Amino acid sequence: MYQIAFLLLSVYFLIEGIVSFGFRQMIRMKVRSEDYLFSLLEKAGVYHRSDFKKLQKEDVWIRSRDGLKLHAVMIEANPSSKRWMIIVHGYTASHFISTQYIQMFQESGFNLLLVDQRRHGKSEGVYTTFGYKEKYDIEAWVEYVNQRAGENCIIGLHGQSFGGGTVLEYSAMAASNIRFIIADCPYSDLTELMKYQLRRVRLYPVSCFYYLVSRRVMKKAGFRFEQVSPTKAVQISDIPTLFIHGTEDRFVPTKMSEDLYRVKKGVKRLLLIEGAVHANAYMVNPQLYRTQVLEFIDEVLEHEHIQLYPASSIPASSASVEQQLRTQWG
Repeated sequence: MYQIAFLLLSVYFLIEGIVSFGFRQMIRMKVRSEDYLFSLLEKAGVYHRSDFKKLQKEDVWIRSRDGLKLHAVMIEANPSSKRWMIIVHGYTASHFISTQYIQMFQESGFNLLLVDQRRHGKSEGVYTTFGYKEKYDIEAWVEYVNQRAGENCIIGLHGQSFGGGTVLEYSAMAASNIRFIIADCPYSDLTELMKYQLRRVRLYPVSCFYYLVSRRVMKKAGFRFEQVSPTKAVQISDIPTLFIHGTEDRFVPTKMSEDLYRVKKGVKRLLLIEGAVHANAYMVNPQLYRTQVLEFIDEVLEHEHIQLYPASSIPASSASVEQQLRTQWG
């Protein structure tokens, strides 16, 4: 009798341990430090923390619709400009990883808002919901920019990984002055992503108890994985969107951006960076990345007759690659 009870108790604690591990991995992984994130950028040679320290910037705060205190860094480098970029980082990162894009957008006449998503950086929060609640945080930040810069400002969104999923989720409810979206290595569907990642790292025990993990996510964080699907959002969004992905991404498979590109209606582009793994497309080929992003923005806003960067700044090699991409896009 005691042996059976001990066996049942052991099985219970084993299952509980597996489910708790899966739960933490999915929505409560430890957030990376400022030093770690800047070390990645410095090693890749795309940005240095000393440059960020020199910038004139401002810490700004808002409240989310569910009462969390959210943080962002505002860089108003072009105070006379009505152009704003809201940059959204990925899972376990913070606004520090978004600094790699500062120069690209700043030199193109944009003011910047680098947000810390809930539970990341200086923002409050306990759980990550991969866009389910975060899309309303983006809505709040857009309202903040509109109040600060005026309703006639032009806003673009840039999201990397989880940030890409977040801005795409928001695209289905976006304000009218959101003129374009750049989604770097986003996921197309959260359920598919979670199941894929469990298979990828061979966490078969967690995979077997996926239903129990999902139930715990619903109980603790208040959402179901099935409620997050950027694919559904982009199908009803008419915002011009540039999808970017590394060809060697094994964390969020490249196919997810290809699937998003295929179902997206209206103005769209797909840029695949050869050899890039997850969330390092800019680090692998910053020249091509910059050229494609700025050219996309220029096309979207061309009716304003303002060129965002001098044509002479596009290297011949990048222009050649761009021509190949245009042929591929048709």
